[in-house]
Amino acid sequence: MKAIWNNQVLASSNKTEVVEGNHYFPPAALDMQFFKSSDKHTVCSWKGTASYYDVTVGDHVNEDAAWFYPDPKSAASNITGYVAFWKGVQVVAD
Repeated sequence: MKAIWNNQVLASSNKTEVVEGNHYFPPAALDMQFFKSSDKHTVCSWKGTASYYDVTVGDHVNEDAAWFYPDPKSAASNITGYVAFWKGVQVVAD
């Protein structure tokens, strides 16, 4: 799977975890030059507290376009630190 935004591959992995229809990429699959920590946090009743990244490609910023669970509840332990995307980021089969 690949995550693409603004014609740039942000992440690529053969081993994503699918939860609620979202592909979560392992941390090592991300090209971190495109990611900056965001102040946004949300809470899921069964996964826990999510943190977010802003995605920047060139002069374009996609705020809070990626999220992850740094310390999820036990039911979601398989996605600890894994990153998922939304807000126009395309996740496609490699």
